[in-house]
Amino acid sequence: MSVLDDIVAGVRVDLEARREVVSLDALERAVAARPRALDPMPAFRSPGLSVIAEVKRRSPSKGHLAEIPEPAALAAEYEAGGAAAISVLTEARRFSGSLADLDAVRESVSIPVLRKDFMVDEYQVWEARAHGADLILLIVAALTDEQLVSLGRLAVSVGMTCLVEVHTATEVSRAADAGAVLLGVNNRDLKTLSVDPGMFARLAELVPPGIVKVAESGLTTPADAADAARAGADVVLVGEALVRDHQPRRAVADMVEAGTLAARAR
Repeated sequence: MSVLDDIVAGVRVDLEARREVVSLDALERAVAARPRALDPMPAFRSPGLSVIAEVKRRSPSKGHLAEIPEPAALAAEYEAGGAAAISVLTEARRFSGSLADLDAVRESVSIPVLRKDFMVDEYQVWEARAHGADLILLIVAALTDEQLVSLGRLAVSVGMTCLVEVHTATEVSRAADAGAVLLGVNNRDLKTLSVDPGMFARLAELVPPGIVKVAESGLTTPADAADAARAGADVVLVGEALVRDHQPRRAVADMVEAGTLAARAR
């Protein structure tokens, strides 16, 4: 069993436990009562490089990263530094995340919020929007083509945007065929947890025109953000480097500045 398979198996167990407490009907009612979801795409398509800054306590590859006693305060610092969106890990077993973190962040910022989790069921899509998410993550390696399309359509129907994540050339094609408008290339292979820093540059060339490209994983410095921008990234998603930095506002601002300068020069 791969790391990804193991994570998804745990996600399914936890999902069933939540489903016993909160019904799908209750989530649908909560979604109907929420304001319209925020659209991240105008910012992501704007000149320069956008940063999605992540609230992330731990990871399967690195273990404990940061305590983050107040995710809302960290997210507010990210926004003040110029982040275009905030990513919140909600998977509990491997990332120590929660929907409570998502709630806290949504209340503290005015920019779009991404629910970062392993989405395998329509219940999770309703759950994400009920808790205020404006975007969800769809990992191509974890889904069939039918699931990719159906989950994506449901997300769009409730106003959310999908960040569709890939790691191979075949997955780029699958994402494009499923109608992805926002495509993330993860330099980390979730099946083995190995990182290939050159993965984004290689796969970005295969992404059809018009799709916004996001570089994920292995980005730790402003120079890394600049390299991603030169390779064609419109957006970078950064977690570990930001949660470990004692000045997250400045860290985000430095990445935005370095990436934007590089993007304008390409």
